[in-house]
Amino acid sequence: MRKFVLLTAFMASFAAVAAAETFNDAPVVDVACSKNAAKDPDAHTRECALQCQKGGFGIVTSDHKFLKFDSKGNTLVLDALKKSEKNAHLRVDVSGDVQGDTLKVTSLKLL
Repeated sequence: MRKFVLLTAFMASFAAVAAAETFNDAPVVDVACSKNAAKDPDAHTRECALQCQKGGFGIVTSDHKFLKFDSKGNTLVLDALKKSEKNAHLRVDVSGDVQGDTLKVTSLKLL
């Protein structure tokens, strides 16, 4: 029984590590505009993203799904957007653990 518990714990920890993903050159949009922006995320503007920042941010994946950021990801992308002079075609390289429809961000770089 003890071996089974240890094996189960080991497999669960491996599954958590395997869930880490990296998304390169992914469009970033605010949650409020995510449904409309998923069709053409590069048309979404920095101005709109900053106006709608209260709801948080996320990325549009290559299969057109929206993954929202956790609080760390929201803070990182908001700081980057405030410093950026780029108006549209907002993209990021981001890594983290996917949990349901949320990306628990470990690193983020606005491109």
